[in-house]
Amino acid sequence: MLIPHDQLEPDTLTRLIEEFVTRDGTDNGDETPLNTRVERVRHALEKGLAVIVFDPDSGQCQLALRRDVPREWLDD
Repeated sequence: MLIPHDQLEPDTLTRLIEEFVTRDGTDNGDETPLNTRVERVRHALEKGLAVIVFDPDSGQCQLALRRDVPREWLDD
């Protein structure tokens, strides 16, 4: 299930993005400041390049590139 990013409370969205950009294996030696990485993801969400995926079975949210999401999820 996709969750529109603008339906989340601003603080919740920021925490979700921060968790994503600081997750193990995401920095790859990148020295870019946290705020810059957060803003890049926020911009991708606003442009529709990234989406928030909610798994009702686990109760967890993840960020994903739109191109990596099954097409049927986008059509709902």
